[in-house]
Amino acid sequence: MIYEVKVTPGAKKEEIAVESDKITIRTPKRAHDGEANEAIIKILAKHFHTAKSNVKILRGQTSRNKLVEIMV
Repeated sequence: MIYEVKVTPGAKKEEIAVESDKITIRTPKRAHDGEANEAIIKILAKHFHTAKSNVKILRGQTSRNKLVEIMV
């Protein structure tokens, strides 16, 4: 499945909200040295009960709006 993901780095706590094909993630990790992207992959893998290697950021490596593929 491919999802549109909106990310808020530097949030006070970690949250995820899923609405059909759109996901909103808040993470306390900062967008520095890929820390926020790593956190997003971990959060999505946990939420969808799959391995981190099955979660790929297709577009938006440096953007708050990302396109993510999750293979379950």
